[in-house]
Amino acid sequence: MLEALRIRDFRLLWFARLISLLGSWLLVVAVPAHVLQLTGSLAATGLTLAAEFLPPVLLGPIAGVLADRWDRRKLMIATDVLRAVAVALLLLVRDPGDVWLVYLALVAESVGTVLFRPAAQAHTPVVVGTGPSLTSANSLNAVTDGTVRLVGAPVGGALLGIAGFGALVWIDLATYLVSVLAIMMTARLGGAGAREEGSAGRFFAQLREGIAFLRAERPAAWLLVVITVFLAANASLSALLVPFGVRVLGGSTQTGLVMSALGAGFLIGAPLIRRLVDRTPPAHLLGGALVATGVAFVLLFLSRSLVGALPAAVLIGVFGSAALVTTQTALQRVTPNAVLGRVSSVQFTGEAVATFLGAIAGPAIAQAASLDFAAYLACGVTVLSGLMAVALLPRTRVLAAPL
Repeated sequence: MLEALRIRDFRLLWFARLISLLGSWLLVVAVPAHVLQLTGSLAATGLTLAAEFLPPVLLGPIAGVLADRWDRRKLMIATDVLRAVAVALLLLVRDPGDVWLVYLALVAESVGTVLFRPAAQAHTPVVVGTGPSLTSANSLNAVTDGTVRLVGAPVGGALLGIAGFGALVWIDLATYLVSVLAIMMTARLGGAGAREEGSAGRFFAQLREGIAFLRAERPAAWLLVVITVFLAANASLSALLVPFGVRVLGGSTQTGLVMSALGAGFLIGAPLIRRLVDRTPPAHLLGGALVATGVAFVLLFLSRSLVGALPAAVLIGVFGSAALVTTQTALQRVTPNAVLGRVSSVQFTGEAVATFLGAIAGPAIAQAASLDFAAYLACGVTVLSGLMAVALLPRTRVLAAPL
């Protein structure tokens, strides 16, 4: 799994991604907690989530075009600077009348992230190639994500009480600046994103080119459909996990342990999937991983104590990470690098919309029917996404598209 770290530029990109992601997750709990403390309003606190989801939904396809027409390295540097400036606005929030600055900062930071992600995903195959090192890079990034998600929010919550909100903001700002320096140290590689086109007509033409590619390249399109269905169901299940843990497993402490088990499974799954991605057809590997994830969620919601819930949560993390690594690697391999930014942005836009709708639908169905009914319905949709993968995706190993 560490093969990609032998490549200097990937080491720098991986470190930049790690440090900036860690800074962001330190504020995941701190920002809504700070807004709640200032306003006492649950509605004002909930708007912090809406502020982060709005840019991915509105700007996703545009971000992909920019990633394919601009120098991706420069774009990543510029977006990290934007995110640093956005986070700095949080230092000005001191009373309830300043809360609008929180929403402005979150929207601006999210815009930077929307632009950064497709550029980074499209630039990775240019740096490491489309062979085994690409699988290594994606597996390593999955481990990084799992680790940060496992420790970032709890550490941020603890530091909030010890050092205060301002200190966390300064830390996050510093991580973006460190990321800028790391990316600036990488080589100025060529590639599809190195050209800078100026006309608005060309911009919309490139947007149509990305859509045309997905219409023509069915494996890429079906990959996006399958993973979007899965993410919608997964968001519903994640939204139901906290009330399930509190009501059934015994409280917030037990819920936190289940969350940690999910993260542990994510860390286990990424290196295990490393070899299988290069040897197994996407239909079999992704389909099997999604079906297993759905079954593991059923086992979790059937549990009435941590004895059953923790092993089930680990399995969810293992198979869920396998599904995400398989999808990302297959998408990077079937998509020519010239349009990979646009295709990646479609993936991230679908992810944002699916997560938002799933997080709303799960609790709404639970309120109208029951928590168990909503959970098992989402489990069924997860299994359905796996069966879709088996039916619609290639049953042969995916060969790399030309860079």
